[in-house]
Amino acid sequence: MTLNLPPGTFSSPVPIMRDRGIWRSRAENGPQELSANRLVVRFALIGCLALSGWACSVRGLAVNALADSLTSTGDVFASDSDPELIRDATPFALKTIESLLAEKPEHRGLLLAACRGFAQYAFAFVETEAEQLEDTDFAAASRGYVRALQLYLRGRDYCFRSMELESPGVVELLKTVPLNAVESFGLDQVPLLFWTGAAWGGAISIGQDRPDLVADVPAVRILMKRVMALDEAYDWGAVHGVLIALEAMPEAAGGSADKARAHFDRAVELSHGKSASPYLTFAEAVSVPAQDWREFRDMLHQALAIDPDSEPSLRLINVLAQRRAEWLLTRTEILFLDYEETEAGESRD
Repeated sequence: MTLNLPPGTFSSPVPIMRDRGIWRSRAENGPQELSANRLVVRFALIGCLALSGWACSVRGLAVNALADSLTSTGDVFASDSDPELIRDATPFALKTIESLLAEKPEHRGLLLAACRGFAQYAFAFVETEAEQLEDTDFAAASRGYVRALQLYLRGRDYCFRSMELESPGVVELLKTVPLNAVESFGLDQVPLLFWTGAAWGGAISIGQDRPDLVADVPAVRILMKRVMALDEAYDWGAVHGVLIALEAMPEAAGGSADKARAHFDRAVELSHGKSASPYLTFAEAVSVPAQDWREFRDMLHQALAIDPDSEPSLRLINVLAQRRAEWLLTRTEILFLDYEETEAGESRD
């Protein structure tokens, strides 16, 4: 996704979601927690059936238990090494979440899961595939971008619903006077703040011909700055990846090249050099606009040098990032106007 407003959190061509640590959740108990959830469901259902005189709703209890389980399974997707499998499985998971939300419209875990899931799916698969179709099938690419925009907005609106539950009226404040709109949100709301900004920024990066969306860039900045203030290490420092792109915007739009580089360094530090995403974000957000093809290639080669298995919870994002890095390397001559001439000159020396 490119935020050329320059890119809203991602670059000129940069993604507002390029460094989100996609497909990750921070569930800490993994399979043990899921097993515990299953036991809770079984015993609770048995209790309801045995004590039918009590006001116990089997349907409601089952929905709650399934909802709680679904919102804690992100690591299963994050650690997978097969993007195609995840791409094919995700739509069913998202529709299941929406079905549960129809029953439990104020379930905060489901609202966040829907927001995050639609944003991740839009970026990792729909928008990326549309981008790679541009050279061969522009019509199909255009349809893909439209679909990605709709998915980003769908995800963003689920986060909006959750934010309104926390602080009624906050969405309107973000759109009109965003400066102090989320000051009341604390550490527990960091995931909500981050994914609201990620989904919103993704929509902005595609919908740059829509003034109503472009006008919301300050709101995305405020959301990410609040995440920074509360927990800059959230999701392996993903917020710094977003801020690389935001700061890569022209100075007239509030950007700063020096700050973009500082956020890159911090993103690499917080991810312990195990995430390929900061390198891609920097290459696209900073190196391309600066027309520095040497830096661009160096960043992509560093991304490719990372072992996807070094950190299981980052495996899927690294596989996807490395696939993108390989594709971007094939487009160097297209992205850099002086690349051929410079290469030829160097080879003669």
